[in-house]
Amino acid sequence: MFAGVPNFHLPGDAPTARQGAPAPSRQPAQLVEHFFRHETGRLHGALIRILGVENISLAEDVTQEAMMRALHSWSMGGVPANPSAWITRVAMNLARDTMRHRRMAGGKEQGIITHFEQLRPDTRADEHEIHDDALRLMFGCCHPEIATDAQVVLALKVLCGFSTAEIARAFFSSDAAIDKQLTRTKQRIRDAGIRFEIPEGAELAARLDGVLATLYLLFNEGYKASAGDRLVRVELCLEAVRLLQLLVAHPAGNTPRAHALLALMLLTAARFPARLGEHGDLLRLDGQDRTKWSPPLIDAGLKHLASAAQGTEITEYHLQAGIAAIHCLAPDYASTDWAGILRHYDELARLKSSPIIELNRAVAIAHVHGPRAGLEAVAKIPQRDRLDGHYLLYAVQGELHWRLGDHRAAAENFRRALTLAQVGPEQVHLTRMLERTGS
Repeated sequence: MFAGVPNFHLPGDAPTARQGAPAPSRQPAQLVEHFFRHETGRLHGALIRILGVENISLAEDVTQEAMMRALHSWSMGGVPANPSAWITRVAMNLARDTMRHRRMAGGKEQGIITHFEQLRPDTRADEHEIHDDALRLMFGCCHPEIATDAQVVLALKVLCGFSTAEIARAFFSSDAAIDKQLTRTKQRIRDAGIRFEIPEGAELAARLDGVLATLYLLFNEGYKASAGDRLVRVELCLEAVRLLQLLVAHPAGNTPRAHALLALMLLTAARFPARLGEHGDLLRLDGQDRTKWSPPLIDAGLKHLASAAQGTEITEYHLQAGIAAIHCLAPDYASTDWAGILRHYDELARLKSSPIIELNRAVAIAHVHGPRAGLEAVAKIPQRDRLDGHYLLYAVQGELHWRLGDHRAAAENFRRALTLAQVGPEQVHLTRMLERTGS
């Protein structure tokens, strides 16, 4: 685990022994699942480094087969002393055997086979090499010539080891649509000759922005799912945090903006245990049990926020992390520094204005200057029509009308929000808000 984040734990998390956390279950099925999640990116990176990016699909197939062989072998003969080295050795042997049976133009096949045969039998990689392989893959998946939505899908598939079905469920798409998108993306990588490498100099800054944006989108989709029965998809948030921890631990990613984004993720994840009620219903900040918030994650987030303060750079991640820190540091809801939050939103709106940022700013205005001022701010949002199909616009308006005592207008807005909400817990929450108005 990255230094400063001791015992990082969320539901479903299974930290690796290499990270200094408790070892995963020694049951074969659970152990294979653990390694499939946490070592797929490493294996893919190592194989692609040797096979070439044109063989990305082969690297995926070989890794999948290695995991299946691990499940069969470990179930019959027990888990080896070093399961990571075992899987790596099997994957390398499978890749070598596959290349032997292929007829590749230009004599490249023999060069690859020779390279494989020069590897030690146990094929162990040091920590730096492991991180570098994963980071090469990360920068390759997030290359600016790949469309933003395709970057996230490719990262989930190649870096995180998600199946096509899992990705389809995460983005509420079909398996066929995800398969088609992945095929087009891989073809784009081959046609453009995109290399999986850690860039340097001026190119690093441009590529790093893409990597951070992808990890932000990945975390955000987990934090607030687009649709379905689950509001929080913890597995997506965990993958975003894990990959970003790898990034900031490397000189290529040890930048203020990367630390700011990691601070935002950790401070947000710290509140996950209190975000949903016992029956999965949405709990707002004023209704959350703050004793359930994670002090270690808050502390780690604040440390990364301090690291983000190095230099003069201020990004949207800095400002969002600052807002999250204000919430985490408030001992109770009534003590929240809404004036400080409003200052952050003012700066965020100047830096990167958008209708959703302006809507959140209007909420802060309502807390500082009253609900009527909040409604006025909502009415003045630039390009407000872009929010017409977003339930949050009407949920905010409904809440502000309720606070003004206009229950009829509140009911109209909650009713409209309910027709637009796509996630189960949000629908339940809005139903309760509507019932509160007596309508």
